[in-house]
Amino acid sequence: MSKHILLIVSGGIAAYKSLELIRLCKKNDFSVTCVLTKGGEQFVTPLSLQTLSGKKVHQDLFSLDSESTIDHITLSRKTDIIVIYPASANLIAKLAYGMADDLASTLLLAKPSTTPLYIAPAMNNKMWENEATQRNIICLKNAGIHFIGPDSGDLACGEQGLGKLSSPETVIKNIKFAFANTGVLSGKKALVTAGPTYEPIDPVRFIGNRSSGRQGYAIAEYLQKAGAEVTLISGPVNLSPPNGVAVIPVNTADEMLSTCSKVLPVDIAVMTAAVSDWKIKNYSSKKIKKDFNNPPPALELTPNKDILAWISSETLERPRLVVGFAAETHDIIENAKAKRERKKCDWIIVNDVKENTKIMGGVENEVTIITSSGMQHLCRADKKHIGRLITQEIINFFA
Repeated sequence: MSKHILLIVSGGIAAYKSLELIRLCKKNDFSVTCVLTKGGEQFVTPLSLQTLSGKKVHQDLFSLDSESTIDHITLSRKTDIIVIYPASANLIAKLAYGMADDLASTLLLAKPSTTPLYIAPAMNNKMWENEATQRNIICLKNAGIHFIGPDSGDLACGEQGLGKLSSPETVIKNIKFAFANTGVLSGKKALVTAGPTYEPIDPVRFIGNRSSGRQGYAIAEYLQKAGAEVTLISGPVNLSPPNGVAVIPVNTADEMLSTCSKVLPVDIAVMTAAVSDWKIKNYSSKKIKKDFNNPPPALELTPNKDILAWISSETLERPRLVVGFAAETHDIIENAKAKRERKKCDWIIVNDVKENTKIMGGVENEVTIITSSGMQHLCRADKKHIGRLITQEIINFFA
């Protein structure tokens, strides 16, 4: 049975690329229904969209010739996936604030929570970088909405930068992933760790790191979408739990280790958490007071148990696939290869976290997957996109 795509085309010179996306959808036997906004009408015609899709193009919220007076309900219900291509800054803002003043924004507000929504933004680089736009994007990402791009390059306004619409080929790959991998990991249990651990010095102070948890949360989300039963053990982060994923919050490395042991057995373990290597040996149960007459107190450290090495080789219920992560600042590949051998995990996924890369704690990542049979480099992209690509490799492993 053909999958059905609801394609929303909003304003912007890049709207012409929607015609090629429709052609690719039809080539892959996907049915397409188009919604054209007032802004989109300035760049592509309803006739062009209708000719390629073979279906009526919907434009108005209140249309006298509509077969239904509640198009915003019927359109949002009778679809497997919604794609906004291109998505203007205006439509993104409407969606973030729950506005409903035209057909596109109203049906987006009325869509079931289980219907996936993919947004491919296109705008001037300054509009993309604007604090208001970025705030809207974070809001939508935290709500589980998928973003494709934008890319960096020459823009229609003559400037250069981030804001270029992703290619129709990139979008169709995302759509095919969403359809093809639904349920392929059904019956598999997955454990994902994410975020930092905080090791207390006294009741108010701790040692920790800059991990945001975004990469682990993205992988947990896509594993769940692929059908796996996912448990996410998370250190302290400021992220919304992925839909359908059981999240267990922890603070310290000891708490994370104890929780992992209770979750086993699983088929897949993806250990993205930046677990503290050490904890405070001389923890103070009272707040350490500053004494100007004496030097600062010395902190005595003791090692935490290595959770990745434990789950790879010490547990009696070793997962079939154990994926470790390595954050390195120098000799990236060499150190990661040595870590994979030392920890006895199946894969190591390494990234460069030197301060100038803005990877740790940031929204983008660039990684290399190292296995016993070779390496695969994933170019810098949003951590959601990297999470999707890593999940695809996990799917390939079990296939």
